[in-house]
Amino acid sequence: MMTDATALKKSYNFYCAGTYEGRIRFTDDGKVMHAKVNARRRTQMQENVLDDRAKYALPLQQIREAMPLYRNTEWAGDRVSVDNGEIYHRHLTYADEQGRVSQVWAKRGGTAVDIVTLGGEVIAFLTPNRYGMEIIVEEGLEKLTPLVVYDDPLLSKPEYGVNDLGTFLIPMRDGVKLATDVYLPEGIDPGTKLPTILVRTCYDRNGRKENFMHWVSKGYAVVNQDVRGRADSEGELVPFYHEREDGSDTIDWIIDRPWSNGDVGMWGASYLGYVVMAASTSGHPNLKAVVNEVNVGTPFVDTVRRGGTVCSWPLLCWTLAQSVGTRTDFQIFAGITVDPAKAVDARPIKEIPQQMIGRSSGPWDMWSEHPEYDEYWRNCNHAERAHQIKAPMFVISGWYDGDSPGVSETWRLLTEHDVPNRKIWLGPWEHGPNRARDLKGVSFGEDAVVYDYDVNVLRWFDRYLKGIANGIDTESRASYYVVGENKWRTSADWTPSESTVTPFYLGSGGRANSAFGDGTLQLQAAAVGTSQAEPDKYVYNPGDPVVDSGEREPENRRTIELRQDVLCYTSERLTEELTIAGELSAVLYAASSAVDTDWVVSLTDVDEADNSILLSSYIVRAKYRGGYDKPELLTPGQVERFDIFMPNIAHRFAAGHRVRFSVTSSSKFVAFPNSNTGLNPYDDPKPIMATQTIHHSEQYPSHVLLPVLG
Repeated sequence: MMTDATALKKSYNFYCAGTYEGRIRFTDDGKVMHAKVNARRRTQMQENVLDDRAKYALPLQQIREAMPLYRNTEWAGDRVSVDNGEIYHRHLTYADEQGRVSQVWAKRGGTAVDIVTLGGEVIAFLTPNRYGMEIIVEEGLEKLTPLVVYDDPLLSKPEYGVNDLGTFLIPMRDGVKLATDVYLPEGIDPGTKLPTILVRTCYDRNGRKENFMHWVSKGYAVVNQDVRGRADSEGELVPFYHEREDGSDTIDWIIDRPWSNGDVGMWGASYLGYVVMAASTSGHPNLKAVVNEVNVGTPFVDTVRRGGTVCSWPLLCWTLAQSVGTRTDFQIFAGITVDPAKAVDARPIKEIPQQMIGRSSGPWDMWSEHPEYDEYWRNCNHAERAHQIKAPMFVISGWYDGDSPGVSETWRLLTEHDVPNRKIWLGPWEHGPNRARDLKGVSFGEDAVVYDYDVNVLRWFDRYLKGIANGIDTESRASYYVVGENKWRTSADWTPSESTVTPFYLGSGGRANSAFGDGTLQLQAAAVGTSQAEPDKYVYNPGDPVVDSGEREPENRRTIELRQDVLCYTSERLTEELTIAGELSAVLYAASSAVDTDWVVSLTDVDEADNSILLSSYIVRAKYRGGYDKPELLTPGQVERFDIFMPNIAHRFAAGHRVRFSVTSSSKFVAFPNSNTGLNPYDDPKPIMATQTIHHSEQYPSHVLLPVLG
């Protein structure tokens, strides 16, 4: 076996998104040395100590520190345990023309930093990344690693350097100027007209600019812009409101440049995903391709007023982080310097920013001035102009993405208007997709992390901006990962055309309170007058809301389901596997003693040990049952029908497990508790308790609709 000293003398070629970025060498005294490549000329530069500010996903210093352990580990069998506690599973193999065969070892637990061995010796380290796989590999052994995903002859190659044209202040239609950086391929033939990829961000255009340079090296112009009111752009941040017009105006500016061929694509994730969706609804004829990842949705669907409620921590963390200055404070965003529990408990609601960050927040103040759906919200609603979407859109998200409601909204609109060449890719991923193979106690297959994530993004742009016939447009419209089965599937559509939307009806003898109640979930609605048709009641106290994580994650709701104000409807133990895949929804027939209230519905998988793992959940405000633009208070005691959307999922329930659907009226870390008064929530009206009644019978057949795969 190689000695530690010999191992540390090795150098590795470093690639980001398939582009060579120089050499990496680990020294005996603990340093990581990097011989970079000049970004413009693509020439090798002198070796220096790796800059602490280098924004690489691959944890090079950690690899250096653990290198002796990796070198002294026996890489054999199906499972390898390193002395530092890391676990690796045998994964893929690669062979080269010389007949050598390598082995990829998939890291389990935490961020995937995989290892490649040849003959038992470590030759490469890699980590997938939404912006591009990063890998260090011994020179000459590249063909024995996942780096070969970039070898597709129909994929744009990294043939160019990066020519930074500098920053331009682009005027919008109202005169506000937005800071915009332009990067062109260096070495392109003079006079060449280029397709452009546009990125518009609220997080400072300098923060991720290195990640967008691989598109430049592959023959694209890249335009990177701060949205108004952020970083170096003029104006005031009014979230959501200006993004459609500003996106369209920026495209106008791009196509008027001498280097533009008139074809523009956009990429965006999270809020940037809202931005690209907004630009798409402008119907700009020169917007020819969109990649939309984990996108924030319309404010009344996903963010500010999710389901008509007033969103709590998911909104607060983002808004406070944007409100301390023109650049985002990610310590606040991550809940590090602002305590989420204190923030959601602070009152009055209007003054939470002053209490948490010592200053007011323009967006927070503005939203409080629009307590009902009006022209402000209408202007931010994608549905108002979704008929204008023409650009082929590639939608990417996952089952544990907190903005799943926005992704589901986007796909619903694309489907309703039959937008040509739409495509969706859904994995067992978080808001930061394609990161890990294990999450909160749930384990996926080795292929839950894919090596061609950014390759498929590039293929989308290559197809619709360069006209390369690479076949991505002829592939299945939907690709999705079934958790539990731990397998990728494809379908001609999403919801999968193979799914049968099946109602599962609620039933009980009137005592469905908690997981220990008598609530059932069955395929037939209970006949009126039978033991399963008795309505269920609970008391919702706004002063004692349900405290869950507020995240879309596989949270164990076992403790939450001990509460008397949580109604649980549970199936019999399954005698065989049950697989569901697609968009979900529920229909509740419910009454309240109050004039307004909230409903929270959840779907969980209950195992043999009674752990109840969250799959999908959503919250709605009762007075918007007829539409956000048609608020109507309840008549106390009157039964009303509530149609409730639930975010997408693909999941296999194992034999012996049970399906559970639960109903309650609060989710503290998702929305501020409804006061049940029907009054302006921003005025903090004195809350009252409400008696809630859920009906389930042939007359009032409350049910959850599950897309069942045969």
